[in-house]
Amino acid sequence: MAVPGKKASEKAITLSQGCAEDFEVYCQPCDRDDVRQPAFGYCVDCKEHLCQACFVTHRKPKPSQHHQLLDKEHMPVKLNLHIASKSTPTKQADSLTTPCSKHTKEVIKLYCHKHDALLCSVCVALQHTPPSCHVDYIPDISQQTLDSNEFNKTLKDLDQMTEKCCKVTKDQKQRVAESITSLEDVITHIDNFREEINKRLNELEKEAKDTATTIQHDNNKKLTTTETTCENLVKSLQVSADSLKHLNTNKKADQLFTELKIAQQLIIDSKQGISQLPAAEDIDEYVFKPNQAIQTLLQNEKSFGTLKHKNPKQSAEPPNQSEVVIKMSGGAFVEKSNLRTGLAASPPNLLFAASENGYIEMIDKEIGKEAGKVIKKLSLKSQPWDITVINIDTIAVTIPGSGKIQYISFSSNTLSLKSKMKVGGQCHGISHHQGKLAVTFLHPGKLLIMDLKGNVLEKVGKDSNGDDILWEPKYVDTNSQSIYVSDSKKSIIWFNWQGEMIGRYKSDDCRSIALLGDGSFLVGDHWGHFISRVSDDCKTEKKYEISFPYEVIYWCPETSTLYTSMHEDWEFIYSYDLKLI
Repeated sequence: MAVPGKKASEKAITLSQGCAEDFEVYCQPCDRDDVRQPAFGYCVDCKEHLCQACFVTHRKPKPSQHHQLLDKEHMPVKLNLHIASKSTPTKQADSLTTPCSKHTKEVIKLYCHKHDALLCSVCVALQHTPPSCHVDYIPDISQQTLDSNEFNKTLKDLDQMTEKCCKVTKDQKQRVAESITSLEDVITHIDNFREEINKRLNELEKEAKDTATTIQHDNNKKLTTTETTCENLVKSLQVSADSLKHLNTNKKADQLFTELKIAQQLIIDSKQGISQLPAAEDIDEYVFKPNQAIQTLLQNEKSFGTLKHKNPKQSAEPPNQSEVVIKMSGGAFVEKSNLRTGLAASPPNLLFAASENGYIEMIDKEIGKEAGKVIKKLSLKSQPWDITVINIDTIAVTIPGSGKIQYISFSSNTLSLKSKMKVGGQCHGISHHQGKLAVTFLHPGKLLIMDLKGNVLEKVGKDSNGDDILWEPKYVDTNSQSIYVSDSKKSIIWFNWQGEMIGRYKSDDCRSIALLGDGSFLVGDHWGHFISRVSDDCKTEKKYEISFPYEVIYWCPETSTLYTSMHEDWEFIYSYDLKLI
């Protein structure tokens, strides 16, 4: 172990002078780190004496791999202090005072390029040794940060994060105000409803109001948390930005380098802090839904009413907290050898796209031994594939062969053609939600989000690497939050309405898909004997055995009924009672 020696005099000194522990010809690189080691050799190119450790590793770095080294027997026996001072960096680390987070007694004065890490000498010795890591002494590289792109980018990121914090607070304030306004309307509605009922319901009225008030308090609590957190983040971000500007103006490169790295970590921490705050979109407006039974039979009811979200979202509860009960309730013979690839419901009837025979069918919704008659058929020039309900008397049908979407009127047990629009390509799956259509295409596989006039709002085709996101997207189903696409090659892929991919559920061969009211969805296995229920985050599943769901499954929320067509019995439509318990 080396023992620090005394500082050499201004004169040249020799090996013969001093005691054995006061090395007078010593390792000059180590001496710059305040460690005095005896010289073991000499580098002609660097004009420096080296200890045994430095001598052995000196040629490993690429810049010094051709340096000429002299061993102990041939090295100069004198150490010229003028040369030593020239080899010592003129930039001193006097301004490096930031303590190491891991080794609190050490000061940060080194930087690892590979791990983008600020280090002390202990960190380097333990975890960042060459040649695997490229480590530099901060004063040797800090000058390049003055007015650098990195400096400008970090300032810009700090400004953007500050703006984001302010926007989060502003958005949540607005949503809380809207929510409170709606809840005030709820309370007014409660009062109006209360005037129609007996005084015996005072207690229930109080409970309903307390529910609304509790939500108001929760909203205010969320807002307070957001304001406090964002205010603290803004202060920290502004202090960091001011510090960086000051250091850059005063050309304090060492401190600027360190503060830049700390600021960048602050940005990362700020992003994480914001992500953990209550989201503004999670704060709802509410309407009061009176309990209709109370209006007719007051004494037998136990609740005053319920508060409903004005803009319903998917349930945040894990789907596996409820169970699905699937029980076969009936089957109906419709027409032999007719492959049905699209299904939609419009009480009291079902509407099918009969791909093989090229027409649209209207069928009794009550599937049973005596039901299931085809009430009406509408022949099309090209084979249809999928079908979706637009409004109370209009459906939309995809026609892959002609690259069109055909609107069809249905009412009073009649079917008639309406307008059509050219969308190009082999359009297959289609789903309608609130004036928007989600349409899948084959060859190439893609998803288009469009309005009812065919204007494309979003397109999903390839990712940032140029790879296909979709391969063979057959079917699509939608709700207010998401779009789920079944791809026979890549399973179920989950998007938002901005066309951004959110999740994926993988299976052997799933084609059809049906969304349930709690955000989970059902997937029909092409060749298997089961339907899988998958959670809304595509992470959990439960399988239910049925007979060969082939091209299409459809869930009717009004009656909690699941309809399927079968691989072995294409002429049959089967219905299943489906309940969430």
